[in-house]
Amino acid sequence: MKKPQHKKELIIADPAKADPVSRRDFFNKSWKWLGIIAAVEVTGMLTAFMFSGKSKNNSSPKQLLEAGPVDSFAVNTVSAFMGGRFYLARQQDGGFIALSLRCTHLGCSVAWEEDKKRFICPCHSSAFDISGEVLNPPAARALDYYPVLIENGIVKVDIGTLNERNTFRKDQLQYA
Repeated sequence: MKKPQHKKELIIADPAKADPVSRRDFFNKSWKWLGIIAAVEVTGMLTAFMFSGKSKNNSSPKQLLEAGPVDSFAVNTVSAFMGGRFYLARQQDGGFIALSLRCTHLGCSVAWEEDKKRFICPCHSSAFDISGEVLNPPAARALDYYPVLIENGIVKVDIGTLNERNTFRKDQLQYA
């Protein structure tokens, strides 16, 4: 007995109606679109990074730290306020300045040497006088400072505002 043969018919689609996109074209277009999407994402991240810093206007509220009464600081002395990240220096003429603990060279913490009346950086031996002025490089500029306010005989330091400077000027001092 012979098995019935089933004819398989091959149905060919009308070439005029067929999609002209080959597999290779599909993948090429896919890679191009993925590249465009990746470029847009990278551009967005770079833009966000470039403009994400602190704004330049100092509209932030003051962060006042009370240092103590004016009379408790002798002339030509330095008092450390490690929690506030500053040294409060009373100059020879009675003016106050709050100097940052950070060296302007690489950011190491400076130490006050009372016997030599200077700040010294342990990292690269930069030295600063009592007003924060550079005595010995490699630091190229004076220590940064915080604004000082004196209200009702009490010395207060705004630790929320750090001022960069190149050199010491008398207008950076606050007098009682």
